[in-house]
Amino acid sequence: MTPSPTPDRPSTRSTTTAGAEVRRSIPGNVVRGALIGVVETVPGVSGGTVALVVGIYDELINSAGHVVSAGRRAVLGPDRSAGVRHHLARVEWRIVVPVVIGMVLALGTVAGPMSHLVDEHPVTMRALFFGMVLASVGVPLRLAGGALRARDAGVVAPAAALAFVLVSVPPTTVAPAPLLVVLAAMVAVSALLLPGLSGSFLLLTVGLYQPTLRAVDELDVGYLSLFFLGAALGMVVVVKGLQWLLDRHHRVTMLALTGLMLGALRTLWPWQLDDRTLLAPEGEAWVQLLAAVAGCAVVALLLVVDARTRARTGHGSQEELAGVESGEDDARPFGDPGR
Repeated sequence: MTPSPTPDRPSTRSTTTAGAEVRRSIPGNVVRGALIGVVETVPGVSGGTVALVVGIYDELINSAGHVVSAGRRAVLGPDRSAGVRHHLARVEWRIVVPVVIGMVLALGTVAGPMSHLVDEHPVTMRALFFGMVLASVGVPLRLAGGALRARDAGVVAPAAALAFVLVSVPPTTVAPAPLLVVLAAMVAVSALLLPGLSGSFLLLTVGLYQPTLRAVDELDVGYLSLFFLGAALGMVVVVKGLQWLLDRHHRVTMLALTGLMLGALRTLWPWQLDDRTLLAPEGEAWVQLLAAVAGCAVVALLLVVDARTRARTGHGSQEELAGVESGEDDARPFGDPGR
């Protein structure tokens, strides 16, 4: 008989595998990818936030990291063939491929209508997304694990302040020069990987939001090729750093993501001018309040479904398990001092 895990160091291999099975439904992951794709067309809402809410954030970051490592081994070696096979075998293909398919389908069908809704009903749409992001703030807090302490504010507050400043920058109007498109895509894909920061919002800040949505809607191959080049470069630069942070400092990273999400709420305040000057509620404010409540309800429903799934299987989410497995270096500063 196989001995049971010791009480002070529970086995994470079997629980990680079992917990991952919950999220390996191919149709379910297509839907998760579609949700990420939809919100990536919305300025101020981060696809990384949705990935956190639906429980596939760590899997996507780790898988992207192994793809990047496989490419590096293929180019630089050593032992290219074996190295590439090793890293590609560790990619969660049953999650990644359906998610990518769902994202592409959603972007291709939603980019045009979403751009229209944001343009025609900016106040109501911002209120809806404000409620969604506000309800999502609890997700990284839960994944951080352990009771919150006063010292946690030293991580959350600076991250919130940074995000608040970044999303307060007035938008600019620039011509979509090729180099600018590549650089903007590098920054935008970085925001895709960071919950709380929106790639679409950053594109809006540099004046490339409408050109990018139009290129997707009209299948402008030249523009999209430049954009995908920049996105690929951004993935190579950013994803390994995020993977390292999640592996080594899971709790601190989740607390920082909480701050980023809180600070980024500034851009979703329903009442603001085109230069992002904030205003007091005006007009039919009750409509925006209802929209915000509806956004909260949608995210709350997703969280309830996730919690019941975890309770039924007896396993935590993949992120929570990763926190147990890789958060030992953070346990002493943030957790029980006697641990």
